[in-house]
Amino acid sequence: MHAADPNISENRPRIRQLDEAAVNRIAAGEVVERPASAVKELIENAIDAGARRIDVTVADGGKRLIRVDDDGCGILAEDLPLALSRHATSKIDGSDLLNIHTFGFRGEALPSLGAVGRLTITSRTKSGEGAAIAVSGGQADPVRPAATPEGTTVELRNLFYATPARLKFLRTDRAEMQALTDVVKRLAMAEPYIRFALTDATDAPRETFRAEAEAGAPQDALRRRLKTILGPDFTENAIAIDAEREGLHLSGFAALPTYSRGAAVQQFLFVNGRSVRDKLLTGALRAAYMDVLPRDRHAAAALFIDCDPTLVDVNVHPAKSEVRFRDPGTARGLIVSGLRHALAEAGHRASTTVASDALGAFTAPDDAPRVYQMDRPRPAPLPRQTGFAEAQAPFAEPAARVETPATSGENLPLGAARAQVHENYVIAQTQDGIVIVDQHAAHERLVYEKLKAQMAETGVKAQTLLVPDIVELGAGADRLLAISEDLAKLGLAIEPFGPGALAVRETPAILGHVDAKALLTDILDELDTYGETTALSERINAILSRIACHGSVRSGRQMRAEEMNALLREMEATPNSGQCNHGRPTYAKLALADIEKLFGRR
Repeated sequence: MHAADPNISENRPRIRQLDEAAVNRIAAGEVVERPASAVKELIENAIDAGARRIDVTVADGGKRLIRVDDDGCGILAEDLPLALSRHATSKIDGSDLLNIHTFGFRGEALPSLGAVGRLTITSRTKSGEGAAIAVSGGQADPVRPAATPEGTTVELRNLFYATPARLKFLRTDRAEMQALTDVVKRLAMAEPYIRFALTDATDAPRETFRAEAEAGAPQDALRRRLKTILGPDFTENAIAIDAEREGLHLSGFAALPTYSRGAAVQQFLFVNGRSVRDKLLTGALRAAYMDVLPRDRHAAAALFIDCDPTLVDVNVHPAKSEVRFRDPGTARGLIVSGLRHALAEAGHRASTTVASDALGAFTAPDDAPRVYQMDRPRPAPLPRQTGFAEAQAPFAEPAARVETPATSGENLPLGAARAQVHENYVIAQTQDGIVIVDQHAAHERLVYEKLKAQMAETGVKAQTLLVPDIVELGAGADRLLAISEDLAKLGLAIEPFGPGALAVRETPAILGHVDAKALLTDILDELDTYGETTALSERINAILSRIACHGSVRSGRQMRAEEMNALLREMEATPNSGQCNHGRPTYAKLALADIEKLFGRR
């Protein structure tokens, strides 16, 4: 027996129209989730107003104060009351909701903020007089004159004072400040030609972030802005991206695989300048790096997709943080192909942080005084050597001898082999330093790339099952049938077998025995999480990687000079050779200047 619903009485309540204050508070719950949401809406309004300077001041993580000051076009005094009305906006006329050229277009932000906090708007247009209006808990005061420069200042105090229950769901001031700072930085990435400043006024005013307005070509301006926000390590180890497909243009910067992260904290995706968190795009980014990063590492990238507004719907989420492409397959394919092409063009390049980490591992003895060059005893002169491999000092461990002229190959990116130490590391000399190569890791990647190229030419061979494997998947069967052609290219042939069931007739031969149900379930899980699947191709690549590992030069094998130099030359010509199949670097390049610093020569 079911209990009576306490929300339904015997006398059914009549339907009534909520008053405007209640409507605005409900809307505020969708639009303004936390202080960072309010900052995002106000900064976007400033950008839409053509601002070239945006100053943000907050206190107590934005709970006590949020003030956004800009030098945009301003608001006319007679329009200030209308600006606080729901769905009143200057951005669109309402005739076409699929042709949005601005960040804001719903007219919900300002009335929502005024409904849950104490809001004051002060503004002046270029040709008008300054004016201000205040609203508290949804109740607006009359417009009054105000002395203010051209532009708009929006001040929000005591956020959620009108809905105190919402305050209980906010995090600490520190956490809210971090979220708020992230929002400012994301918007600053999208607008490199605008100056941004963030000040924490909790105690004494303290500027916590500043990005000056950039100039020059868009890509150069973006690179400098990313250097300001993400640091010089990112820009030094990032590849410029520029690709186009069917009306979609992809630009930005993506980091080398060896500059990966333990979490997706440096993944920034923008669509028509709008920062979005979309599983289609993040899944495409993951797929692009699939072959050069292990599953527990995450790529770093700032990617921008620009297109005609009619090709993407931004009106699918209250906070406008998600988008829907008219052709999602094109957007995903653009990211995957654009990034893979750029990574392949990077060739053997590895991140500079590999070298800095290696140099950081060197330490001088703490208990021994530094002996400078002029204080050292002058050693007996040695005959001219062609490389340190030939100078076998009595106390040195023997190294593989390399009969190579001193200058041969030094002008090449990875230099000329000089020695092999510990029967695993090739030491090469360049014009300005040395290169240390892990021979097994490097050769493993070379063999792997060859195997992939061969498979791309001949296709994935399939093995036909004597008895088809019947797998019950319920509603998921139709989703897999929709991508059956893609699966067939990878050697997995499926057919419908009644409602909710599939018959697996062929599996990739390279995988050997396959648990068909487990494989199809993994593919379905990836479709749910990322909107696409790489489970099958990952398994095939894992087998190729294992074959490459067993077929490559093993650690402990002594190599001849010509073999070491051949390895270096092949690395220079092979895409992705800067990291092994498991995402680890294959070499470290140490600059001579840094090496000299270790020995007090500089």
